[in-house]
Amino acid sequence: MIAGRPQSIRGGLVASSADGSVRAADILVVDGRIADILPPGQPMPDDAETVDATDRLIIPGLVNAHTHSHLAIAKGMSRSWTLELHLHNGPWTGGGQQFEDRHLLAQASAAEMLLKGCTACYDLVLELPAPTPEGMYATAAGYADAGMRAVVAPMLADRTFWQALPGLYEALPPELHATVDQIRLAPNDIALAACETMLTDWPLDRDRVRPALAPTIPLHCTDDFWTGCRDLAHAHGVGLHAHLAESKIQALAGASEYRASLTAHLDGLGILGPDFTAAHGIWLDQADIEILARCGASVAHNPSSNFRLGSGIANVPAMRAAGINVGIGSDACSCSDHQNLFETMRLACFLSRTGSFDPDEWLTPAEVFAMATRGSARALGMQDIIGDIAPGLAADLVFLDITSVNFTPMNDPLYQLVLAEEGRSVDRVIVGGRTVVEAGRLTSIDYPRLRDRLNDRAREIFAQNAPRKAELAALEPFVKQYCVGLAQGRIELADGAPA
Repeated sequence: MIAGRPQSIRGGLVASSADGSVRAADILVVDGRIADILPPGQPMPDDAETVDATDRLIIPGLVNAHTHSHLAIAKGMSRSWTLELHLHNGPWTGGGQQFEDRHLLAQASAAEMLLKGCTACYDLVLELPAPTPEGMYATAAGYADAGMRAVVAPMLADRTFWQALPGLYEALPPELHATVDQIRLAPNDIALAACETMLTDWPLDRDRVRPALAPTIPLHCTDDFWTGCRDLAHAHGVGLHAHLAESKIQALAGASEYRASLTAHLDGLGILGPDFTAAHGIWLDQADIEILARCGASVAHNPSSNFRLGSGIANVPAMRAAGINVGIGSDACSCSDHQNLFETMRLACFLSRTGSFDPDEWLTPAEVFAMATRGSARALGMQDIIGDIAPGLAADLVFLDITSVNFTPMNDPLYQLVLAEEGRSVDRVIVGGRTVVEAGRLTSIDYPRLRDRLNDRAREIFAQNAPRKAELAALEPFVKQYCVGLAQGRIELADGAPA
């Protein structure tokens, strides 16, 4: 596409996430935004560049509400791990990275997402022992250079996994304590000061790539740290994103520590609000759901990783019935092994059927499609920019080849989009009027060079991390035994009643 010229996209079918409709229409794009949607064949500006969309279904770019680019290097590394074992092994699956890896891994994440029709994401990035402004800027630049939108949030904690889970450290053999004692996080003031600098000096266009903060898991952050993050986010007008009630063990530990649910505790700290996104939300009870709804918070539903880690099935129909905005996320490559929102849409649709025998209570393809577009856009705080194909919104568009096997025969484009498509049909992707995928190939990233560099760094990093992997492997049976035992308990709150 030629910069500065209007674009006339003609001959395609256009899918709306607002109502799930699919209709033949032409789209006029001016200055990277959708100026008009017209019946086929209507006049367009004489100077408009024509884009032929014959045999194409045009959908709004999918939006990934929860991922972790620093783990793009770790596909296929997780074994049969629960969430807690995944966290235990995190220092070697996601550790040992250097500053220059930030840009590389953001580009790797962007490459997969763009090729699979995703044009924006919420990326929670880990740097140890504390986030650095330069590291976050490098991640953000990786997305910007790829032509993708993103919200980039440093993951924040002042307790390690072994400190955060009550009783776990004491359950480990004393002679093996040194393994986890050497893994330390920076003091609160250092982490918050780095975030203050990051937010104040953010160098990128916030319509494209913007910052946020991600206190990672409730028990991994002291209350003082939580309120420090809250105040910093409010002062700079940015979002907060946290993993909430992702596993039964988290819910049990939270009830034991706070004598209240994790959600109620965060609400009491003034954390929850319209700019808060809760990832997972599997172990929320009805009272938690009502709190999140009252506060206007969003939930990022991650069915692939929830399934992969055996964490459970989130009650998304109940969340939506309560009025919670729900988006769709892929989670990290280390715990879902992909960044494919077509896969997560299909899983979200199917998993909702396990909670009820009444088909009227199942999520429909139209609802799931809306979650992966409008819902996720709201979770990113970008609902005024992306999430649908409508005048005034950015021209973030995905062209699907409907001559592919996934749409043959063409019976119901929306059902086949959600239930049959897996990304194979993605032909062209446009972000803000710029073509970043054409004929199924990236135009914004030198993929062969990226692939070679990523393979090289994976070999280097995992060879470097081998001693730590071995040390943590020696502890893994004890962590597993403790967590399996803990998971047998009941979640009891302050009144002694089970949640």
